[in-house]
Amino acid sequence: MKLFKQAIVFVVLLGVALTACNRNDKAEGQKNNLKVVKGLYTFGPEMKSITLCEDTREFWVTDSVKKLELSYSNLGFEKPYEPVYVELEGYFTKTDTASVAADFDSTLVVTKVIKISKEIPDGPCAQ
Repeated sequence: MKLFKQAIVFVVLLGVALTACNRNDKAEGQKNNLKVVKGLYTFGPEMKSITLCEDTREFWVTDSVKKLELSYSNLGFEKPYEPVYVELEGYFTKTDTASVAADFDSTLVVTKVIKISKEIPDGPCAQ
């Protein structure tokens, strides 16, 4: 009986260790895939998206650092959905099909806000 309990404890600990290692590998993989993107960010009650300047592809945005939405709000728009120019650091992941973002193939997970501005620079981002 004692051997059986030890075996169960060993299996549980092994499972916990494998789960912890897998999470670290996933986090490391995401850190290695960080990109700096430039585009037009649009925010409102049902929209959090970025349209990239370089090729006009559109992605859903998840603000993991909780600074992008705050910075957008601090710009003082009278109405939502006004596009702003942003430079963000983050990584792309598959979009959750069970959420509002299901219309987007991929999601940009923001890890750092580099720049946010009402002024849209000339060039590919100018509309």
